[in-house]
Amino acid sequence: MAAATGDSGLSRLQFAPFSSALDVGFWHELTQKKLNEYRLDEAPKDIKGYYYNGDSAGLPARLTLEFSAFDMSAPTPAHCCPAVGTLHNTNTLEAFKAADKKLLLEQAANEIWASIRSGAALDNPVLLNKFLLLTFADLKKYHFYYWFCSPALCLPESIPLVQGPVGLDQRFSLKQIQALERAYDDLCQTEGVSALPYFLIKYDENEVLVSLLKHYSDFFQGQRTKITVGVYDPCNLAQYPGWPLRNFLVLAAHRWSSSFQSVEVLCFRDRTLQGVRDITHSIIFEVKLPEMAFSPDCPKAVGWEKNQKGGMGPRMVNLSECMDPKRLAESSVDLNLKLMCWRLVPTLDLDRVVSVKCLLLGAGTLGCNVARTLMGWGVRHITFVDNAKISYSNPVRQPLYEFEDCLAGGKPKAVAAADRLQKIFPGVNTSGFNMSIPMPGHPVNFSSVTLEQARRDVQQLEQLIEGHDVVFLLMDTRESRWLPAVIAASKRKLVINAALGFDTFVVMRHGLKKPKQQGAGDLYPSHPVAPADLGSSLFANIPGYKLGCYFCNDVVAPGDSTRDRTLDQQCTVSRPGLAMIAGALAVELMVSVLQHPEGGYAIASSSDDRMNEPPTALGLVPHQIRGFLSRFDNVLPVSLAFDKCTACSSKVLDQYEREGFNFLAKVFNSSHSFLEDLTGLTLLHQETQAAENDLEAVRE
Repeated sequence: MAAATGDSGLSRLQFAPFSSALDVGFWHELTQKKLNEYRLDEAPKDIKGYYYNGDSAGLPARLTLEFSAFDMSAPTPAHCCPAVGTLHNTNTLEAFKAADKKLLLEQAANEIWASIRSGAALDNPVLLNKFLLLTFADLKKYHFYYWFCSPALCLPESIPLVQGPVGLDQRFSLKQIQALERAYDDLCQTEGVSALPYFLIKYDENEVLVSLLKHYSDFFQGQRTKITVGVYDPCNLAQYPGWPLRNFLVLAAHRWSSSFQSVEVLCFRDRTLQGVRDITHSIIFEVKLPEMAFSPDCPKAVGWEKNQKGGMGPRMVNLSECMDPKRLAESSVDLNLKLMCWRLVPTLDLDRVVSVKCLLLGAGTLGCNVARTLMGWGVRHITFVDNAKISYSNPVRQPLYEFEDCLAGGKPKAVAAADRLQKIFPGVNTSGFNMSIPMPGHPVNFSSVTLEQARRDVQQLEQLIEGHDVVFLLMDTRESRWLPAVIAASKRKLVINAALGFDTFVVMRHGLKKPKQQGAGDLYPSHPVAPADLGSSLFANIPGYKLGCYFCNDVVAPGDSTRDRTLDQQCTVSRPGLAMIAGALAVELMVSVLQHPEGGYAIASSSDDRMNEPPTALGLVPHQIRGFLSRFDNVLPVSLAFDKCTACSSKVLDQYEREGFNFLAKVFNSSHSFLEDLTGLTLLHQETQAAENDLEAVRE
């Protein structure tokens, strides 16, 4: 950079432009703002940056933007000057390329010019250092395109140098330099800041005085030829001032050229090395103020930054290579979810889904598919429980396993499933428990050892259910679902149940009992619902606490369903696509429940509600989804809680809560008649049989 020489023989002043310094934290914060707040909004946003006058020699004059750039109330780093700017973030790369850079520059220049003409820049000199940032964030590749602009107004003619730049130590004595430091520090302290972008200076051999720009009339009273101003200068070059001086000289020419012939400029550079403060490398020079014709029109402006190749064009930052792969994966996992909130489902509460803790009882075909769908929804806490090992038939139907998992007798399913989730996405908090769930009709009293093991299994299951928000019942047998259904009902946990037939499935949420302090137990039929509440159908407008569980439609207690069964009856034989459908619907049902303001207590949607206004942003919140693959059809039935249910009735829950494992052991070791006697099903059977006998007698 060389000084130009005009016809008058005087050298002309030139300036070192700002170099944009956009911190990685800035791009991370822009990513979060774009995903969670801006979304499709392309309206200009206020941001702020800062520049520093104490950099080591050789560094460019930088204007820095970091993570705090979006918080206009955030404090400016110590000994730095703030700069206010405008962010123009586009939604597409095409819009970024097509942006009218000339218009954006003119708009910013007009704002600076307006602050000069109105005098606002004297009261708040920060207005002279506006900047623009045009960006496009490719959040799939983590490529960030940007073009930085620091608008500078141009005077009608170049600025002649009356005296060329020299070091401050060549013009000021040591006493004057020390006095300048004290005066500047005192003014900063008085104003409650650590740096001033511009200040006025008066000095003689014995003292140095400084003041704010807005006090220029009183401060320079009586002076008619020359004034001295200080500019906080981020440039390190010995012969050239930094960019902040440009707009200040336009202000000086506009407001003072009729009163003063020249301006002495002190480019204030304040460096501390090894604990020693030094301002002697500051430069001082004198320029002649050109007269500006009175005109309301804004002067021409320049300021778009050149790219790395030295041409006029944007820059691109690729952060994918320098980001922590785990953090990159976590951001990418959330990307599609947050995009839902932009346009499709603006009211979606993702935090409520992502933060939920899910317990998957069963790590087979259903468990694997449920886990993958949960991860798709961004769920970070998934726990598996299963006691089986991976067999050779599993990997083709259970997507968390592969052939190597079957070797040497097979890995435990629960542990292997948790390990695989970690490999798929390291950000998930997952664990697997290789344990059995005691079941009705499966005795545990063969010995003290088996009884004690059952006690430990029950205790472990109780702790797991207590520590999670949602329990998925995904086991093969009906009786294996009984114990977790009882524990979850007692602990008021949301239960999602999925069960398969050959070409049919049921996905349902269990009724969620009212909190114990409000009175739990059966609410139907001992507390019948008023007709006004039910509407036109007996099963309309049923709240979540009155809904039935998986066992409420049964009049037979669960027992050993694998005894005396052929191989095809012992295994879950179903059409291969059925588990994927049911597993996905189970997770989607959970998400819909979580989006409802009443959660598990939400009124159940039925098939009749399909044409009505949905209760959540995601649609209906059914009690059950029963699917028929042969007809490619689903129905949404609703059923009330059964007062003689062998799992969720008040008689069963009261016995469990009073006696704990002693009650459970009786259920495990007894036939199904124990639960039927307890709940009144035996009496119901007898009454039904008696009624049938009476009917037969009447017919005869």
